[in-house]
Amino acid sequence: MAPEGVAELRDWLFLLMLCLTLLAEVLEVAAATGYDEEEDLVCPSVCRCDEDFIYCNDRGLSSIPPLPLSATVLYLQNNHIDNAGLPTSLERHLTVLVVYLYDNELDDFPMHLPPSLRELHLQDNNIRTLPRATLARMPLLEKLHLDDNSVSTVSIEDKAFVDNPRLRLLFLSRNHLSSIPSGLPASLEELRLDDNRISTIPTHAFRGLSSLRRLVLDGNLLANQRIADDTFSRLSNLTELSLVRNSLLTPPVNLPSAHLQRLSLQDNALIHMPRGSLDGMRRLQRLDLSGNNLTTLPRGLFKDLDSLGQLLVRGNPWHCGCNLRWLHDWLHARGNSITVRGLTCQAPEKVRDMALKDLTSQMEECEVTGVVPAGAGAGATGSGTRDRVGGVGGVAASSTTLSPPQGSLFTLRSKRPGLGLPDSGLDYTLGSSGVGKSLALNVKPLAHDSIRVTWSVAQPTSSFRLSWLRLGTSAAMGSITETLVRGDRREYLLTSLHPRSSYIICMVPLATSSGGKGAMTAGDTDSDEAPVCAKAETSDPSQPDVGQEDNQDPEHMATLPLAGIIGGATVIVSLALIFAIFCWYGHRAGRLSSRDQYSRGSSRKSKHYDDYIESGTKKDTTILEIRGPGFQMTPMVTHQPPKPLREDYIIHTIFPSNGTGLYKGAHQVSNAGYGTNRGYRERGIPDIDYCYT
Repeated sequence: MAPEGVAELRDWLFLLMLCLTLLAEVLEVAAATGYDEEEDLVCPSVCRCDEDFIYCNDRGLSSIPPLPLSATVLYLQNNHIDNAGLPTSLERHLTVLVVYLYDNELDDFPMHLPPSLRELHLQDNNIRTLPRATLARMPLLEKLHLDDNSVSTVSIEDKAFVDNPRLRLLFLSRNHLSSIPSGLPASLEELRLDDNRISTIPTHAFRGLSSLRRLVLDGNLLANQRIADDTFSRLSNLTELSLVRNSLLTPPVNLPSAHLQRLSLQDNALIHMPRGSLDGMRRLQRLDLSGNNLTTLPRGLFKDLDSLGQLLVRGNPWHCGCNLRWLHDWLHARGNSITVRGLTCQAPEKVRDMALKDLTSQMEECEVTGVVPAGAGAGATGSGTRDRVGGVGGVAASSTTLSPPQGSLFTLRSKRPGLGLPDSGLDYTLGSSGVGKSLALNVKPLAHDSIRVTWSVAQPTSSFRLSWLRLGTSAAMGSITETLVRGDRREYLLTSLHPRSSYIICMVPLATSSGGKGAMTAGDTDSDEAPVCAKAETSDPSQPDVGQEDNQDPEHMATLPLAGIIGGATVIVSLALIFAIFCWYGHRAGRLSSRDQYSRGSSRKSKHYDDYIESGTKKDTTILEIRGPGFQMTPMVTHQPPKPLREDYIIHTIFPSNGTGLYKGAHQVSNAGYGTNRGYRERGIPDIDYCYT
């Protein structure tokens, strides 16, 4: 081939390659442009698309329409979408991060969701199961909302969340759970299980959840005896714990204290806050004890609550006496650094509806033997406060403080082992005191946590010291609980005691001494008399309170005579009514019987002829006697007095005028009218239209 031909061929090949390259570029640009236009046209007409946010909520949809592939957030809530309405094409939307599917009609956990999903809202459906295979399709899931469904403990598949290592938030509120779900991921930071049916929390319930920071267990069936002692101690990083609306009598033991900032215990049945239950909570900022049955708080309860900023205690029957003097001083020491809501006194009557912080003058009447440092008044462990019961000028006066209604108030912890208790192994009986005064002590259990103490003295005294000790506790360690009782009282109620426990209860009268400018406090002048002691045992909570039944016996016996009188009168009246009804019925039956006999006798006497019938014009006094074609009226012979001779009779004919017989055979029924429109009723009685007088 000539060189010119080769060069020309080469030029043509180069030109062809150039054209093909340009064509490929044009096609690529056209394809990209067409793809973009297609994306712009994909937004469903029933939805609204705002860039990557697709709004298909509240549209009454029963299925999900085709969606743009660039969508990141899908709003599909408040529709009628069921499981069949979830297309499989959702799995190809690899940019979707958040899906809102709450308030729909899903019965099972949805499948074919985008694997890129980070947050899923499925509240207000009817989802019953949580299968592991379905959850495994979303390995990047961080937040899962399953509130208001029908999930039960047994419907959660074993290790359901094992393939969700990034799950940080799990909401299962208002479902049908009876226990804490097992196999929760270690990455979980917030867990809501409120308003379920959880009644028991075992030791291993929160095992491995060291990252958990917020735990909500409101509205369940939790009680102290069904919560393991070290259940919450495993949650070392917990910052918020909510146990609202349960059945707790005291806070759970061994609460996590290192990082706890919010503790909610409102609307339970708390009757006691043990000393030490809040120890170590130096970061606690909010404490809610509202809606319980607390009457007092023990000294030292708030000793570590240096960061507490909110104290909510409304809805409790606070008894504001010297037992709360330490709290009054602690609140004043904290000043404006703490907000208190609801610390309003309900008793005694003279301070009702007053705030504890405003009872400065009343609290000054309580003698303080230990100085409470500013900012740490709750933690002071001195000899404490004591009711002042002495008088001025040596005159024995009544107590200037308020008398306690029960043993859980105005009580102290004795730090003086000088008050010796007799040997706890003996059964003590009533005895008499010395110093010229005799004292008889009697104790009686009333319930599983209360004992009633009564006593009598031969001579009046200014006050008494009442002490009690639970057996098994050493008196030398300062565990004796004591209180001062006014001298005019003869009864005291010890409450908040331990069930199924034995107590030694001792009482000693106190003498007052006068001199100088004033008198010594009766509590500081113990007599030389030995204490009179007795022993009592509290009952089992599962058993009925025998003491209360015994207390009701006298009232019951007192009402027996009145009940007997009322019952006897009722029985007599009832018998009289029954007898009267029986007599009336017998009398009435006799009259009816006599009338019946008279009627039957009269009928026999009057019916001499078979053709007699009633005329109907005089009440059973006359009959018609048929003789030939005419009529004859024959009066009946009765026992009635003679009637006037002249009487008017109305006679109705009882047979046709043509002389036919009244009673016809069966073969004549069809011709009853004899060619006319006259007819007869059953039994031969003619129609009234054709009867004449």
